[in-house]
Amino acid sequence: MSRLPDQVDAPMTPRQLATLRTLSAEAYQPKLFEKNLTAREAEQRIAALKAEIELADSF
Repeated sequence: MSRLPDQVDAPMTPRQLATLRTLSAEAYQPKLFEKNLTAREAEQRIAALKAEIELADSF
């Protein structure tokens, strides 16, 4: 993620919120969805959920 240092602790964007909500439901991990994450935390969770879904789909 290429964010400026002053934006690192910014709240997640509406797009990240929607993506995280969708992916957490798809991965059956609703506890990974939280509304009050920073953009960095959201990006990390999104990446982890995408990897988990990709792994599950490979079986």
